[in-house]
Amino acid sequence: MSTRRTGLAMIVLAWLVVGGLLVLVFQRTLDDRENPNRNPATLTDGSQIEVTLERNRAGHFVANGKINGADAVFLLDTGATDVVVSSELAAQAGLARLRASRANTAAGTITVFDTRIERVALGDIVLYDVNASINPHMQGIDVLLGMSFLGQLELTQRDGTLTLRHTGQ
Repeated sequence: MSTRRTGLAMIVLAWLVVGGLLVLVFQRTLDDRENPNRNPATLTDGSQIEVTLERNRAGHFVANGKINGADAVFLLDTGATDVVVSSELAAQAGLARLRASRANTAAGTITVFDTRIERVALGDIVLYDVNASINPHMQGIDVLLGMSFLGQLELTQRDGTLTLRHTGQ
C-alpha cells in the first residue's frame, strides 16, 4: 500500500511541477506583450547612440531603464512635459522633493513635487540632470518618460518601432 501512495504522490508532484512551469512560461509571454523592450537594442556609431524599441500590443512604447541606478519601467509619453516618477521610486533613486506644483493629468489636477534626476539611462543612452516630477499618486517603478528626456533625442517612428537617437551633444 505504501508503494502505491508513494507512486500517487510522485504523480501529483509531477503535475504540480508541470503546472508551475506552464504558469511561468505563460507569465513570461504576457510580460513580453506588455514590455517587449526589457533589454533595449542599442547601436553605437562614434558619438551617436541609437536605441530601437518595439511597440507593445496596446500600441505603447515601454522599456526597462534606470533612474539614478534604480530599476524603472519607462512608458514613453511625448505628452508629458517632464519625466514623472512615483514616490516609491523617488525614494529608491534618492530624489529630493523640491517645490510643490500643480499638474494637469487625465485624472484631473494634482499636486506633484519638482525634482532633478542625476542620471536617466535607457539602453546605452544616458542623460544627466533631467527635470522631473514626483507624483505621489503613482505607484511602483513605472515612469512616464516625458519630454525633459525625449526632447533631447531625435525620434523616428516606423513600422511599429521607435528609434531614439542621441548624438552626444
